Amino acid sequence: MEFETLVAVRYLFSKKRQGFVSVISLISVLGITIGVAALVAVLSVFNGFGGLVTSILVSFDPHLRVERAARSDPTAYASLIRYLDSSNAVKGYSPFVVGKALVVSRNVNRVVNIKGIDQARIGDASGLREKIVLGSLDFGGEGKNGIVLGMILADRLGAVVGDTVSIVSPTAAELASSQLGLPLIRRFRVVGLYETNNKDYDGYYAFTSVQSAEALFDAGKSIDGLEIRLNDIANSNSMRRRLASAFPDFRILTWFDLHRELYTVMQLERWAAYIILSLIIAVASFNLLGSLTMTVIEKTRDIGILKSMGATNLAVRRIFLYQGLLVGVVGTVAGIALGVLVVILQQKYHLLTLDPTVYIISAIPVELRLTDFIFIALAAVGLATFASRLPARRAADLIPAESIRWE
Repeated sequence: MEFETLVAVRYLFSKKRQGFVSVISLISVLGITIGVAALVAVLSVFNGFGGLVTSILVSFDPHLRVERAARSDPTAYASLIRYLDSSNAVKGYSPFVVGKALVVSRNVNRVVNIKGIDQARIGDASGLREKIVLGSLDFGGEGKNGIVLGMILADRLGAVVGDTVSIVSPTAAELASSQLGLPLIRRFRVVGLYETNNKDYDGYYAFTSVQSAEALFDAGKSIDGLEIRLNDIANSNSMRRRLASAFPDFRILTWFDLHRELYTVMQLERWAAYIILSLIIAVASFNLLGSLTMTVIEKTRDIGILKSMGATNLAVRRIFLYQGLLVGVVGTVAGIALGVLVVILQQKYHLLTLDPTVYIISAIPVELRLTDFIFIALAAVGLATFASRLPARRAADLIPAESIRWE
């Protein structure tokens, strides 16, 4: 052990220290411990909710969405389709047509997104088929106008499987409002209900066949784009780059891009919690500053003797820097251990529960990540070391003769 480290450890754990100084040092360690434990627990909760949201979205959404500036004939996607067919990374793809329309059922109406999909291909491109809870994903072929509603939307409309709903298309709406024409209305039969546990989908999306959607929106034989699902979602960004390079005329979005606003808000909340809880560690670091300052005053004579024996100013400064670093390390290790214990107990025993009738889960989800430990440790040890700089500088500036005479 180095000379400076040995002295720092002896100063920190010395039984001859004044009781008041020892109490302040203990409070500093406890403060850092509590702050670190709180950071571990809170960031784990953010990780848990983030992972839950991602699993819900990824299980339903396509991994990639390819679009053009406007609706185009399917032949415009011919080269892209050949590329996808030849790629081993692609699990499947499906064309889609989407637009807003007014759904009317039993004197109740809602404006929702009507999405036309390829019934034969959608199972490989989306998780819709696995989310069907009543009925089936069978639109009945051309001219049958089958439709699948979300559970929340069906509840609002009072519709069940087998009911018929009317959909008013925005096409020709301007002519209808000026009484120069009739609104375009199509009747659809509810063939299935789905549930994704995502209110944005379950309450505002309905699915039908591509042909029915093209007729509803008067799109002819045009489509809005292709939805793609990969064998491994981790390849989404690399596949997007390859497609963007090979097909610069297309707009390519990953599953993350489709929900960028949501993830941005979650990331801001995460950083806000990190900064606010770091203030607990900062307060503990101020206590450490006071503790080290009192230690310098208490050890003035010892510092003078050390310097008269040949200890340099740098060596003396390191003694108190190491002392602050040691407090930070001890508090960080103890805090991480406490935080991990709380997280494990939550995972195993569900200490903090949620109402399953309101939420889709029965307890607060938590998830530990190695990167969190790194950032938390850097914050805790960094603040503790920074707080020790001023007392260390004061100790190094002491003059040996005056220090000994002062005693």
